[in-house]
Amino acid sequence: MRIGILSYHFPPEPAFVPGSLAEELAARGHEVRVLTGFPDYPGGQVHPGWRQRWRHQTHSERLTVRRVPRYAGGDTSARARAAAWLSFAGSAALVGRRYFRDVDALYVFQLPAVTAAATGLLRLLGRVPTVLHVQDLWSDESTRPGEPRRSDAGLRRLYREAGAVVVGAPSMRDLVLAGGAAPDRVRTVLAWTDEHLFRPAEAGPAARRLVRRGDRCVVMHAGTIGVRQGLETAVRAAAALGDRMDLVLVGSGSEEVRVRGLAAELGADNVRFVERRSPADMPQLYAAADYQLVVQRDLPELRAVVPDKVPAALSCAAPLVASAGGDTAELVERARAGLSCPPEDWAALADRFWLAAAIPPEARVEMGRRGRDAYLGQMSLRAGVDRIEDTLRQVTPAG
Repeated sequence: MRIGILSYHFPPEPAFVPGSLAEELAARGHEVRVLTGFPDYPGGQVHPGWRQRWRHQTHSERLTVRRVPRYAGGDTSARARAAAWLSFAGSAALVGRRYFRDVDALYVFQLPAVTAAATGLLRLLGRVPTVLHVQDLWSDESTRPGEPRRSDAGLRRLYREAGAVVVGAPSMRDLVLAGGAAPDRVRTVLAWTDEHLFRPAEAGPAARRLVRRGDRCVVMHAGTIGVRQGLETAVRAAAALGDRMDLVLVGSGSEEVRVRGLAAELGADNVRFVERRSPADMPQLYAAADYQLVVQRDLPELRAVVPDKVPAALSCAAPLVASAGGDTAELVERARAGLSCPPEDWAALADRFWLAAAIPPEARVEMGRRGRDAYLGQMSLRAGVDRIEDTLRQVTPAG
């Protein structure tokens, strides 16, 4: 098959799903063409060594990646993000009609940033069979509870026009059906991670120095400190336990100042902040901690989202503490890979932290082993690509 892939982010950005999907489909004998932007995540600035231009195309056997310019003005404001998304939509429309003109099927990795681009391209391409992959319905960190998402109308159109809609978690199916997708066109494919990076590892001395402070139990949050995480819940829970455990927050984001301020206000000396690290560092940092923390706000659209850190931690055999609802909590409990409690309940999370610290080290290792087994059986790259490849075949006229 000739397969087109439209994705706002793509490696060297940490875009594990579209990047590994493209490579695996090419390795299976398909001709794959990717249309994306120049790498600017995280930070919203084009990576060093890259220069935006119109004619930038790379080739390897059966895989071609075409990059188009987009506005890169930082990611600190909603206006800057909107400008980046709309400029990508315009660039993708200019290039995509010719670039994708003879593909058998188009795979769209959906984020709000891609909705406008995909809607415009489908108008230009006509009846190209399309698979829309929806992993998240709230990816704009500027959106707060109660605010409408600007991309809803575009998503409804994509749901109606796509030959199939792939969702990243079971509860997401209900949301896309409510948005207008036909029930017989929706498939569930759990997300995988970058398996070259995220695998069981030993913690080196540098990772231990960064994460650990004595023998106390360490629960680590690695990733964005943003609106959707609501890390104030975790800070309050950790502060209530004093010197029984450490909470280590690795990363940055729009709510970092607020979360740091709360930790200082509560006198939470057991809450420590570590600046953002590269993905390559994460497996050793995971190994240096005792648990990985997944925390989400109590919002309907987030109950249907399994954050990327979940498959990453499971693949690394790292046990989890999940302050979340819906599919994330259900996955952790079903795999017996950690502990969970309802979202935005700091007292319940404090109880989970206390229990996590009381669990013997050998039992924590067993939690991690069960989590990795669950990942390999249900969420691996091979399992996910098998399902998406089958879906692409089904939407094509010859399929």
